[in-house]
Amino acid sequence: MKMKHRRLLKGLTLKALAELAGCSESMLSRIENGTANPSINTMHRIALALGIPVSGLFQDDEEGADNVVLRRGQRPTIETGELGQGRGTRLEALIPTARGNLLSGYINDIKPGGGSRGTLQHEGEEFGYVLDGAIELTVDNRRYQLREGDSFYFRSERPHSYINNGRRIARVLWVNTPPSF
Repeated sequence: MKMKHRRLLKGLTLKALAELAGCSESMLSRIENGTANPSINTMHRIALALGIPVSGLFQDDEEGADNVVLRRGQRPTIETGELGQGRGTRLEALIPTARGNLLSGYINDIKPGGGSRGTLQHEGEEFGYVLDGAIELTVDNRRYQLREGDSFYFRSERPHSYINNGRRIARVLWVNTPPSF
């Protein structure tokens, strides 16, 4: 994870970043050392505090910027939450991360019980298409049950969250603009 490098570039101590991101120093230390997988909500708060998209926590701005094609099995992935306990989310990048990108796209594999772990709210727009399984998407406190073949769109400034309440992995094509991941 590139978080420590990003933190040091900003001249922040663990304590200062913890205060800005609203989490504990010990959690940040474990994330930097690779012994904890933060939730999507926590990653958003850390990235916001550092002034970067979430993908910047995992790769450099220009890493892969010239790639036109990202082959299966060679795309960058981000694992969040409690994957070790069978919950959490694995995000597979479909678009190379580069400074100035206008959007980001991922395949989100959401394990049963996995999800955003809290409400998200940030600048932009989001679009998604459920490829397999089912999720519950909440936007403005309204819950939507989405199944394979369903799509969604909303402004990201609206409070939103999601969870897989099913018994199998849900796969969702998820696109954000501007890149929040």
